[in-house]
Amino acid sequence: MSSQMPGDAPVFPGTEWASATPAEMNMDVAKLDQARDYSLTGGGAGFITRRGRVVYTWGDTTTRYDIKSATKSIGSIALGLAVDDGRVRLSDPAQLHLPTLGVPPARNVTTGWLDEITILQLATHTAGFEKVGGYVALDFRPGTTWLYSDGGVNWLADVLTQVYGEDLNTLLFSRVWSTIGITDASAIPNGSLVWRENVHRDRKLNGVERRELASGIEASVDAMARIGYLFLRRGAWDGQRLLSESFVDTVHTPLAEVANAENADAADYPTAPENFGVLWRTNSSGELADLPRDAYWANGLGDNLIVVIPSLDMVIARTGNDPDDRTLPQLTAERDGHDEVLVALLTPIVQSVTDD
Repeated sequence: MSSQMPGDAPVFPGTEWASATPAEMNMDVAKLDQARDYSLTGGGAGFITRRGRVVYTWGDTTTRYDIKSATKSIGSIALGLAVDDGRVRLSDPAQLHLPTLGVPPARNVTTGWLDEITILQLATHTAGFEKVGGYVALDFRPGTTWLYSDGGVNWLADVLTQVYGEDLNTLLFSRVWSTIGITDASAIPNGSLVWRENVHRDRKLNGVERRELASGIEASVDAMARIGYLFLRRGAWDGQRLLSESFVDTVHTPLAEVANAENADAADYPTAPENFGVLWRTNSSGELADLPRDAYWANGLGDNLIVVIPSLDMVIARTGNDPDDRTLPQLTAERDGHDEVLVALLTPIVQSVTDD
């Protein structure tokens, strides 16, 4: 379902976004003010689009922020390219493409599990590695345990680097980011995105610059909104097909094999496995009752967010630190800390919509 006006062709931004007032997009500005005021308790910036038009912003929308784990969801684009190009399948054993997967440390070989790890497990926090992004131990049999931000996502980056024989930063700028209007801050002083050098592993893999998928991208909310809008439009951009619709659908479709894995992170993410897709989190279970069930999002430490809501034809991007005004009535004691912020920020934005 989409709120695109009947007969309207989708609108895509060029250098600048088309704009509309909240009233023109059937949105209550007082509710948007409420969301902004809450968000700004953590500083940063925000960017809300509806029907391809920027409707409401706060803060400096051109400043780049370290978006932490939202890098994972942005990095899913590289996986999508590899799947769409036929270079990998999600069911492939990862060692098929990177024989050195999981080593170092050498002791991972003794588990006997390395050849069981699939591309899908690397992309769903179920490969069995410890946390952080370096060369970490394989602690669980692949597929049995969900552990958020495990070492598998950075091994996925290495697999994709090996598959293309190319720096993922170069690949994504040439294939996607430049097309959708994101500029390279490593080449342009005021560029909207930069991907740092790898800080957890050797800088190069077989002579190619390697990146991290766990974190490492700095981006502006404008760039983040463009990425969200690409997913909202199911991989199409102004007449060009950049990602397949099937892959975009895959990233926000929870998987039974992930939901059935033991949750080793239950204290912080009690219901996450049944709501995670492929490098994106979803509201498929309706756990966040005030959000549409089709909402899905990228979330980085400090609540750096890219939120896609197809039924409202809306993208929300937010950067900064964790909002911390616990006097606001939207915050409820029964929510864990991560979802508290989502509820308090996103509920008034959703409630701002006054469509019949």
